[in-house]
Amino acid sequence: MSYVDLVALLAVAQLVFFGILVGRARGLYGIKAPAVSGNELFERTYRVQMNTLELMVAFLPALFVAAKYWPQPYVAGIGAVYLVGRLIYWRSYVSAPTSRGLGFALSMIPILVLLLGGLAAVLRGG
Repeated sequence: MSYVDLVALLAVAQLVFFGILVGRARGLYGIKAPAVSGNELFERTYRVQMNTLELMVAFLPALFVAAKYWPQPYVAGIGAVYLVGRLIYWRSYVSAPTSRGLGFALSMIPILVLLLGGLAAVLRGG
């Protein structure tokens, strides 16, 4: 089993899950598309989805490049930290946005580690 592929697919599934939560929040708070404002709890849910989408642009390429050069179980483990970080970010941001720091850190640090690890391996010639 490729744990890196599993982590990548779980990251996509997590993004889809956050999208479903946004759709649910639209109904709960009466926010008609294409509006993205009007209720603070909806806006928090929407920002979690959008922030996760923004990070995916960096996370997935960094994950796959790092996995090409480094042991896949380690890369997958770092990716799993990202997934947990996104869940913590979601829970904290929706309940109290000022408490999102831990989730943010657990999302950004793995991306930076994967990015730097992949970049270092590429620069040293594989």
